[in-house]
Amino acid sequence: MSHIVTIGDIAIGGSNPFALLAGPCQLQSLDHARAMCAGILEACAPSGTKLIFKASYDKANRSSIGTERGLGMDAGLEILAKIRDEFGVPVVTDVHEPWQCEKAAQAVDVLQIPAFLCRQTDLLLAAGETGKAINVKKGQFLAPWDMRHVAAKIESTGNRNIMLCDRGTSFGYNTLVTDFRGLPTMAQTGYPVVFDATHSVQQPGGQGATSGGQREFVPVLARAACAVGISALFIETHEDPDNAPSDGPNMVPLDQMEALIGRLRAYDALTKENFDA
Repeated sequence: MSHIVTIGDIAIGGSNPFALLAGPCQLQSLDHARAMCAGILEACAPSGTKLIFKASYDKANRSSIGTERGLGMDAGLEILAKIRDEFGVPVVTDVHEPWQCEKAAQAVDVLQIPAFLCRQTDLLLAAGETGKAINVKKGQFLAPWDMRHVAAKIESTGNRNIMLCDRGTSFGYNTLVTDFRGLPTMAQTGYPVVFDATHSVQQPGGQGATSGGQREFVPVLARAACAVGISALFIETHEDPDNAPSDGPNMVPLDQMEALIGRLRAYDALTKENFDA
């Protein structure tokens, strides 16, 4: 039986419609975050999709020293807290070191563990101890069945508000591939599974000093994930991805989100018609 993770008024897991974790990769300003949140909520409204707004205050895992990292923790958390309060939506952001968890938990509803850090025990324990929902991305190097050990580390703190997220698996140099067997495999832990359609099409370091990507395949992989069965989707979006400060090649243009979400909800509903929660 699937464990249900409740974030605000959003129930994630079981036969519930997928929740959407969406927003720009990197926080740019309060005004930009407001515009993005408003636009994504508008895109979600026709299908009734529940939004958890996502943006990062620090992109610590950049390809090179010269690429932009973001606004920093203090400014970024202040913006995320304002978005949560003004729009009434939960928010999620990345944490990279144990000391960041308690502070971030005061401003956001979900702490996200980046894929490269999914085995960092002290980080997982610090995140779990906040009591917040934790979205852990499966490392590109990790087998899906090994995520049970990741979940167990968080569980040891008494926190079962855990989501496990697939974002592709390393396939040679600068390439990721999605093994859709991994989604039901991770679901065997009992925790809701999130599919990150954005980073699954990333080409890590594919542009030399930055990562490339193939955003045209985001809808393809997202449809497949919904057909297999997932509890939440992670899709980064931007009004002008080609000029975004990070992960532009992977992000879906904001003006395409409404149609995409609507189609994905149809796949999701069909998969869950006879779902035994």
